Amino acid sequence: MYPLKFENIYVEKVWGSRTLESMRDNLPSGSIGESWDVACHPHGMSIVANGRYQGMKLEALIAKEGSKVMGTKIENNWFPLLIKLLTPSQKLSVQVHPDDKYALTIGEQMGKTEAWYIVDAEDDAKIILGTNGCTKEEFAQAIENGDPEGYMNEINVKKGELYFVKSGLIHTMGGGVTVAEIQQNSDTTFRVFDYGRGRELHIKEALDVIDFNLQGRKSTGLRLEKDGYVKTYYCLNENFAIIKYDVERCLTESSDMERFFIFTCVEGEGQIKYLEGIEDIKKGDSIFIPASMGEYKFEGKMELLKSFVPDIEKVKKEILKTVIK
Repeated sequence: MYPLKFENIYVEKVWGSRTLESMRDNLPSGSIGESWDVACHPHGMSIVANGRYQGMKLEALIAKEGSKVMGTKIENNWFPLLIKLLTPSQKLSVQVHPDDKYALTIGEQMGKTEAWYIVDAEDDAKIILGTNGCTKEEFAQAIENGDPEGYMNEINVKKGELYFVKSGLIHTMGGGVTVAEIQQNSDTTFRVFDYGRGRELHIKEALDVIDFNLQGRKSTGLRLEKDGYVKTYYCLNENFAIIKYDVERCLTESSDMERFFIFTCVEGEGQIKYLEGIEDIKKGDSIFIPASMGEYKFEGKMELLKSFVPDIEKVKKEILKTVIK
C-alpha cells in the first residue's frame, strides 16, 4: 500500500467563492463552497488520483483490500470520516447537526460532529457558535422574528485556530475564511435560517436537536516540542482525533494496522517518502495513509492535521508517557 491522493470533489454553493484558486489550478467555474477531499458518501465519492489504484473509487478499494486500507479495528461497511475545505464568501445558513441517535431515527447512518481548523482568515472574519444563554422558547421566537443571530455567540477568528463543533451546537460562519473541516461521514444539516435565500428550512428538527448547554470556544490543545517538529493534540473523542504537526524539517512515523490516518496540509509544502517512492504535498492537499502501509516520512516545512478514528485509551497513554517520568 502507498499514500493515496484523491481527486477533488467540488460543490457549488450559493455562499461559495473562488478562494481555492489561490492554492489549486483545477477549480471548475461557479461559486465553489466546498471541496470534498476524502469522501466515501452517496453524495460524494473519492476517486484515487495516483499510483496503481488510480481511477478506482474509494468504496471499491475498500471492498477489494478491506483491512489493509481501513485497519483491523475500523468497520468496512461505513467509512467514518469526511474531510472538506470550506470557502464561503458570505454566511452559511444558521444550522445544526443531529447526534448518532437522532440520525438513526431519520434513516441516516450517523450524526455529525465536526471540527473547524482556520486555514486562512481575513482580519474581520467571524464564526458563530452556540447560543448566548437563551432558552429554547426564546430562540424559537427569534427564528420566527428573523433574528437568530441576536441570540448566538459571535467569535472573531484567526488563522491557525481550531474549533470543536459537537452535534447539537447551533452554528454558522461568515465570509473571509478558509476552513478545513474534519467530520463524521454525514451530510445531514438542519437549517433554521438562511438569510432569505429560499432554501428548505428544518426548524422543528433543529429545535429537537439543539443543545442549549453547549458552548462554542477555541480549542487550546496540548503542545509538545519534538526533534524537527511540534505536535499538538487538539481533539480526542469516539468519532475522531486530530493532532497537528508543525514540521520544521522532518517527521517520521509508521502506519497503524488497526486504523487508517489522513493528513491534511494547512500550510507550506514538502514531500512524503515511503518504501516504494515519494509523493509531493502542499497546502490544501489531503493524503490517506492506509493501515498496512508501513513507515513514512514527511520532509519540508509544513503544517499538517492528522485525523483518525482513535483508540481513546491508547492515545491517552501516549499523551501521559510524555509527562510521567
